[in-house]
Amino acid sequence: MTNHLQAVFDMLGPAESRYADPAAWLRLEQNLGRALPADYKALLDAYAPVQLHGHLHLSHPACAWRDLGKEIRDDAETWNEWRAWESEVLEPDADPRVICNRPHIVFGTPDGLIPLCGTDQGAAVFLAPEVHGFPDGVVVQGRAGDWVGHPMTFAEWLYRYLIGEEMAGWDSTAHYPGPVRLEYLPTGPGERTREVYGPERGI
Repeated sequence: MTNHLQAVFDMLGPAESRYADPAAWLRLEQNLGRALPADYKALLDAYAPVQLHGHLHLSHPACAWRDLGKEIRDDAETWNEWRAWESEVLEPDADPRVICNRPHIVFGTPDGLIPLCGTDQGAAVFLAPEVHGFPDGVVVQGRAGDWVGHPMTFAEWLYRYLIGEEMAGWDSTAHYPGPVRLEYLPTGPGERTREVYGPERGI
């Protein structure tokens, strides 16, 4: 069985751990009223703030310029206000209420969808209390407005995203051969984006 967390670490290369801070995670989890998955926190502690493959943004709760906690609060507020999808007739496998086994979907609450990250192509990635019965699974709304449930850990979702599977909504497959590109984003005045590459993957 694949250890997806280790597989992602192997693809991304040495951790820089610029903002690893257990206290920042504790504050965020207290505000959310629930714990976040250990694999998600480990990956963000190792690399965030970072952009992967030129599209996927990961922030960190200890970085004032790219504060994950603020992003979660702001995104959840926006999602709770924008509920146009609820009036649509959705197939069961594309309805987040069915995917998550919840009569209603709310955002930013202990039993709701927690915004985890997103892409500059318009996909939003959420932690769900369950996905088709799998606890703490991943739900994505793609750029076309489609909802997809992934009954797996965040590390497995990210691993599959990085190897080019369709993980960010309909028609989102993006195969990037060679090493993964990491763009370490500015976190203070005068900084610039710094680009590095992970180890050779043989892809």
